Amino acid sequence: MTRPKKEKEMSRNQRITVRFTDTEFAIIENAAKQANLSLAAYVRTQTLKGNVHTKIEIVADVPEIKSLLAEFGKIGSNLNQIAKYFNQGGILSQEMRGEINKRLRNLYEMKYKVMEMAGDFRGNTETYRK
Repeated sequence: MTRPKKEKEMSRNQRITVRFTDTEFAIIENAAKQANLSLAAYVRTQTLKGNVHTKIEIVADVPEIKSLLAEFGKIGSNLNQIAKYFNQGGILSQEMRGEINKRLRNLYEMKYKVMEMAGDFRGNTETYRK
């Protein structure tokens, strides 16, 4: 038993050939996968409608980001220890207050480093130095 034929108006019998560089093809292929469309359906939709919604993931392998993430983890661990201390009935002493302020200061310093790095990636570091 054969598949029923499409109506003449619905069948796609016109072809356009387009050549891409390897990089361009990889970008289009990745976008089609993210949109859950075949390559042909993606290109057709982009051509006819001009907008296919895709999710773009940016992966940056920057040593500074890795070190900042490690520092965030350490500070988070310290803050968890402080929270545990208070949840177990610990008393707020000058020493503990100093430790909390030190961790908060570290977090703010790291925040500004991240903002500066984000400016470097976008090319406008002056915005974040204020």
